Amino acid sequence: AHIEIKGNKAVIIEVNSETDFVAKNDSFMDFVKACANTIIEQNPADVEALMGCKMGEGTVDEALKALILVIKENIKVRRFVRYEGVCSAYVHGGGTHGILVNFETTNGIEAKDEFVAYGKDIAMQVAAANPGYVDEASVPAEVVAKEKEIMLAQMAQDPKTANKPEAVKVKMIEGKIKKFFKENCLVDQEFVKDGDLSVAQYTAKVAKDLGGEIKIVKF
Repeated sequence: AHIEIKGNKAVIIEVNSETDFVAKNDSFMDFVKACANTIIEQNPADVEALMGCKMGEGTVDEALKALILVIKENIKVRRFVRYEGVCSAYVHGGGTHGILVNFETTNGIEAKDEFVAYGKDIAMQVAAANPGYVDEASVPAEVVAKEKEIMLAQMAQDPKTANKPEAVKVKMIEGKIKKFFKENCLVDQEFVKDGDLSVAQYTAKVAKDLGGEIKIVKF
């Protein structure tokens, strides 16, 4: 994974090689970086469109084929995401994991050092706690329904809960869903650097200290 941020545009790209050895190769890294910059500048819709983009003397596809000939190993541009706006990044394990987070801010607080530190904290939180969603509102209804279905099936099989009244089961499911959100929604998670705060509380605290507003949009 590689991340490039230029002004208000940011790209995270995943390029796969067969061995770690190649992933550390300078010409491989140069190709990955050039791809990310091409995405920033030309905004292709997907990997297929990226392959047709102009890069250097030819296209991305031609550059990839030339690199494969030199390195003699299969290389694949797997996926990328391009955001516009305020972004923070974190690359872990020499590029095995890359996290890009997109924010909305007010009063120009994104220029402050404290915000930069906060943004990196949030990107590291995503790397460490692997949330599936930003908040409860972004969890699709069918995902919640499926979770409830699994929980009900588990209760039916457990002698301790199988014979409890429906109203009690519904109450228990509500509690379990709250726990599901707390584990899977970024803003509801415990902040990894301070378990007394949720990510939402940490965000609110930083925003208040800096005299603006911060909203985590996507990652």
